[in-house]
Amino acid sequence: MEALTPPSKRKKSLQAAAIGMVAGLLALAVWGAGLLDLWELDTWTWRVRLFARPAEVTSRIKLILVDQAGLDWGKKENGWSWPWPREVYTAIIDFCRRGGAGVVAFDVFTTEPSIYGVSDDKSLAEGICRGPSFVAPICLGRQAGEETVWPADVPCRSPFNIENLQPWLADPRRKVIFTPKATFPVQPVASAARALAAVADDPDTDGIFRRAFLFRIFDDRAVPSLALAAYRAGLTAPPASAANDGCPPAETARLEDGRLHIGALSVPLDSEGKLLLRFRGRTGETFQTFGASAVIQSELRLQAGEGSPSIDPSVFRDSYVLLGLSAPGLMDLRPTPLSEVTPGVEIHATVLDNLLAGDFLRDVPLSPLLAVTLLLAVGAALAGARNTRGRHAVLTFGLLLPLPAAISLAAYPLGLRWPFVVGELAVGLSLVGTTILNYRTEGRQKAFIKKAFRHYLSPAVIERILDDPSKLKLGGERRTLTIFFSDLAGFSTFSERLDPETLTHLLNDYLTEITDIILDEGGTLDKYEGDAIIAFWNAPLSQPDHALRACRTALRCQRRLAERRAHYVAMAGAALHMRIGLHTGDVVVGNMGSHQRFDYTVLGDAANLASRLEGANKAFGSSIMASEATWHACEEGLRGRELGRIRVVGRKTPVRVFEPVALASEELTDDADGYGEALALCCEGRWQEALARFEARPDDPVSKTYAERCRQLIESGGQWDGIWNLSQK
Repeated sequence: MEALTPPSKRKKSLQAAAIGMVAGLLALAVWGAGLLDLWELDTWTWRVRLFARPAEVTSRIKLILVDQAGLDWGKKENGWSWPWPREVYTAIIDFCRRGGAGVVAFDVFTTEPSIYGVSDDKSLAEGICRGPSFVAPICLGRQAGEETVWPADVPCRSPFNIENLQPWLADPRRKVIFTPKATFPVQPVASAARALAAVADDPDTDGIFRRAFLFRIFDDRAVPSLALAAYRAGLTAPPASAANDGCPPAETARLEDGRLHIGALSVPLDSEGKLLLRFRGRTGETFQTFGASAVIQSELRLQAGEGSPSIDPSVFRDSYVLLGLSAPGLMDLRPTPLSEVTPGVEIHATVLDNLLAGDFLRDVPLSPLLAVTLLLAVGAALAGARNTRGRHAVLTFGLLLPLPAAISLAAYPLGLRWPFVVGELAVGLSLVGTTILNYRTEGRQKAFIKKAFRHYLSPAVIERILDDPSKLKLGGERRTLTIFFSDLAGFSTFSERLDPETLTHLLNDYLTEITDIILDEGGTLDKYEGDAIIAFWNAPLSQPDHALRACRTALRCQRRLAERRAHYVAMAGAALHMRIGLHTGDVVVGNMGSHQRFDYTVLGDAANLASRLEGANKAFGSSIMASEATWHACEEGLRGRELGRIRVVGRKTPVRVFEPVALASEELTDDADGYGEALALCCEGRWQEALARFEARPDDPVSKTYAERCRQLIESGGQWDGIWNLSQK
């Protein structure tokens, strides 16, 4: 009995909460160890692609690319091999100046003297001096580089002061920001440039560039990235003089709360000092891009006065112009979340775009992530613990598993990179854990219930019990039930003539037919006693229409037996006739027996009366007899007649009994009114008149029984109170 007792809701909730907490902590531990990084990076790529949209400032950034077509043009038209003469870049700078560009930044190194001579380098320097604010790149590295200290002949144009830098750099995670070696542009270019900038970045562990340094450390100096240097150059006009050794006025930034503050700009940095990039769109489709050869030819046409150029220089007005390489052979292509092949300069453009727009992405702080992950895990466990059926589990999995993804997606527009896989793992582990918990508790309980009740409950009733086992009280309870008792008339007599095999086959076939109807009507099979069947309704589940169900079952059983009667005659040589007794009353119902073996059964006078009513059918020749309690509980759904009042063996109080003959929706072919009139006359003691009415119904066994009683009373002249006193069970 105790095996069926479910754990308390409080106890199970505590168990589920513990499972959720363990699942959440385990998921966080795996995530903290970096074992989920590759999957997390993949899911971040999906989010980047989903939310990539240009900003208002995106149009202010222009790209000029030395592409394969430009290399082919230079070779064919001018005989230039790579690297091009640096004087060529002067035309690009002049065109940008002509168009009113604000800043020009090169992602093309000039670290080696020009192969075309010193005059070539000077020509580029002169172009830089007369052009917009110019940013030149420094080649910073950990292994390769010519310098380990800042050269004395290079003006200190790019370093800027950062408050709290040294304490911030003390974190071991920021060692990647240090670059011990550097190669500078040739001296004329370095001296002419407004700023010198770092261009080297490191990809994520999967080789994809999603983050970028805003500055690197060389010779204990903070060197801004190309994008940050261009951003700073665009804030102020170029200096009017070469005061301070040609350097712009010192600009102080500060590191505080994981952010780099530059004036009004506050940029979030990750633990390594990188900015998480908000990509704006696919490569070649986001920033307005021009081929270097087209720009050069446009400037040369304007200088020669040869008419309209292919590019209107005004397109660069107040823009940040970045020059880079996109030809495959120049080895400056990088994979990003939006493209496997992206020019490196486009990554710098993305950083600059983020700085101008100010809508930065950042990693979610650790505390909210820990709290939400644990909350998701515990919540999923509590929800999973409430699953009572397989479809409930499927629904719970279907609703909760997408929840971490929804949180991650919702966080992106808010500027947060919310890890997805760790939440998914926490929820998944919680749901799996509670599924195991359900199996170990309710699962085994349900298996026990199915095994214990499958022989005497319909599958539908068992499923309803499994949905809510608390509806099943074990050990006995008092309830009002409608009890069904049936028996075969004369079974003992003809069974003696049958061999055991035939008898067994006959009985099994008959019991199967009747039992199927009982279970189909939601009844509970109590037991078989030979050919007798005992069943009841309204337990273990409540059935408000239990009386009608029992009566409908009785009618269906009699009709099914009539359909099969010829088959049984052929099998047994005798027709099978069934008598059914029905009574509604209070009984004790529950599992009765020992701890090792028990039956779900009923005890009480109501059960005994149903058995007596089955036998009372013999006195009237009826096939179904229902007590007054049963009849009044469902008379609106039935058609039938009153049989009279009887006093059964072992019971002093007479019982008024009825015979259901059809459902209310069915029409009767029998003259029910004629029988009712005859019974009323009989009850009034008008025997002669009643006899005539009963004799008019020679095919009705009940009318024949009453006709015989009327004759006896007429012959004896006796009195009768209308109660049939039965002496047999």
